[in-house]
Amino acid sequence: MNQVEAIVRRHRGGDTVGITSVCSAHPLVLRASMRQALEDGSVLLIEATSNQVDQFGGYTGLTPEQFRDQVLGFADEESFPRDRLVLGGDHLGPNRWQRETPDQAMPKADDLVAAYAAAGYAKLHIDCSMRLDGDPTPLPDAVVAERAARLIAIAEAARPADGEPPVYVIGTEVPVPGGAHETLGALQPTSPAAARETLDAHRGALRDRGLDAVWPRVVALVVQPGVEFDHLKVIDYDRTATQQLQRVLDDEPDMVFEAHSTDYQTRGHLTELVEDHWAVLKVGPGLTFALREALFALAAIEDELVPAGERSDLVAFMDERMVADPGYWEHYYEGDAEEQRIARLYSYSDRIRYYWASPEVEERVDRLFTNLTASGIPEPLIGQFLPKQFTRVRQGVLAPEPEALAVDAVREVLRDYAAACGHSVG
Repeated sequence: MNQVEAIVRRHRGGDTVGITSVCSAHPLVLRASMRQALEDGSVLLIEATSNQVDQFGGYTGLTPEQFRDQVLGFADEESFPRDRLVLGGDHLGPNRWQRETPDQAMPKADDLVAAYAAAGYAKLHIDCSMRLDGDPTPLPDAVVAERAARLIAIAEAARPADGEPPVYVIGTEVPVPGGAHETLGALQPTSPAAARETLDAHRGALRDRGLDAVWPRVVALVVQPGVEFDHLKVIDYDRTATQQLQRVLDDEPDMVFEAHSTDYQTRGHLTELVEDHWAVLKVGPGLTFALREALFALAAIEDELVPAGERSDLVAFMDERMVADPGYWEHYYEGDAEEQRIARLYSYSDRIRYYWASPEVEERVDRLFTNLTASGIPEPLIGQFLPKQFTRVRQGVLAPEPEALAVDAVREVLRDYAAACGHSVG
């Protein structure tokens, strides 16, 4: 049985367990997730999004096969068992081609899903909720479901014959993936009626294609539980607002909810989400946000220890890079020049995450680590700038080394998810 399916079955059997979905391609985040899963004994689910990894390379420059091989390479280096690693694809559909007509966009979506399935990805979120050029507004559920069924049929044909059959996730969340573009007010959870309509439409569309046998492998429905973040604010989970929505699963004994944009929720709220059947918790920007915090803290330590001409000057350099290449943030961050500067460097939306992979930025991070490795980091400076890691250093469980400190900052977030999903954490 697919390992995600097994966790879903345990959850619906009364065991309050869940699984964290790590949505990031950053090497340090991936290593952090593997080290955390090794320690807490969990299955590790790593997902790539449709704009991050596709048949053309996405914004990472990686195809599904290349991303798979990269993750497996990290797993081998970290001595993480491959049989505890699950790869997934998120928002697979025509998301990247919304300005094209259905006749133009859907064949590309076919190829995208086929590439993920053929590469052995075991969890596929099929999302055709976006309007394409010429589509009616709003897009009818029947059209969304028919397109999703088309892509599931493609995946079934392309998946390796000798592997475990993939599980599928349907539905989508509002606002768009990756955090809201605008400042949010109150946020309404998905209505029970809308959730049932999504389920009925997809079940019917699969039946129309002769894919009834696939329905038991549709293990999760993406709905909005009322959690989100914008640039400066987090909307926390309020379980009292989802009481009726939770009842939708009464008629779906083999299915759970999948929660997107859970970044920055507290451990208590994450635990409540799992208890209320959001058994798949997706997190991405919250992990790279924690990494950015740690790298900037290390840069502040560097300023105290390293002569000016030898420093990485990471913070200033990152802002210069973002100003010189504004494509990933200029349509998100409003306000005057100072407000935009604060958002570029510190926003919950974490648009800075798109810049870490450039060779020039990687060189600066390498210089930062090299400088601090050479100088050593006095414990009081760790206490001043990285207080959570300071405690672990003093306990003797964390080395006072720059990369180890940065990785542990990411793991600090992952510990909350692990605890919420039913694992024992240190």
